[in-house]
Amino acid sequence: MRIARFSIDGNVAFGAVEGDKQDELVLDIIKGIPFTDFELSGTKVPLSKVRLLPPVLPSKVVAFGRNYAEHAKELGNEVPDAPFAFFKPSTSVIGPGDEIQYPPFSEEVHHEAELAVVIGRLCREVPRDRVKDVIFGYTCANDITARDVQKREKQWARAKGFDTSCPLGPWVETDLDLAAASDLTVQLTVNGQQRQLGRTSEMIHSIEDLIVNITEAMTLLPGDVILTGTPAGVGPLVVGDEVAVTIEGIGTLTNKVVKRG
Repeated sequence: MRIARFSIDGNVAFGAVEGDKQDELVLDIIKGIPFTDFELSGTKVPLSKVRLLPPVLPSKVVAFGRNYAEHAKELGNEVPDAPFAFFKPSTSVIGPGDEIQYPPFSEEVHHEAELAVVIGRLCREVPRDRVKDVIFGYTCANDITARDVQKREKQWARAKGFDTSCPLGPWVETDLDLAAASDLTVQLTVNGQQRQLGRTSEMIHSIEDLIVNITEAMTLLPGDVILTGTPAGVGPLVVGDEVAVTIEGIGTLTNKVVKRG
């Protein structure tokens, strides 16, 4: 099931996305929230009549860096022996169609297409054989990075955590199992030209590795998001660019880059 979060007539709700053709998609509004048992209301609205929002509002986004060997190599970094985590704040999250605001303190902003894992229940110290039980679903992410700031500052808080630096969407796909999610095509285009192309099977540390690693240290809440790393091909964005992340079996997340007003 594809679960979207949307706004219509000033109201925010979740809905199940139905249909195959983009111009014929409809939302069946969900009663309540999708992290518990829920029912479909039967009230349906065309997707074209709503504004899609970030599919979840995470308390935290836990991102893992250098999890694809070729990406680590292209930036001149060594591959870490263990998962390498950092955070993006909830205020960095935007949804499909929202604008990525180019930060005034950077002159080199890069795109990074990533598979995002959405957590479905409160969890801590998750054993490997229970990882599948804490996953709600998967969505597309773009780990927007001020690369020049990342290079000159020891901490990545500003480089990775500025406002609008974490586009998520367009919805959460809940029907992918862990095996399928571990071998998906991830691609990114800028103005229609392909920049990144890889597969999640190229990850150095698996989805299980990442969730086991981070829950050893902290509790994850329903709606929290894990970014699993980016394949090679990252590169600069400029004001006016339209950047799209497409992940097999999930969908396409599209955002435009603008100058911060």
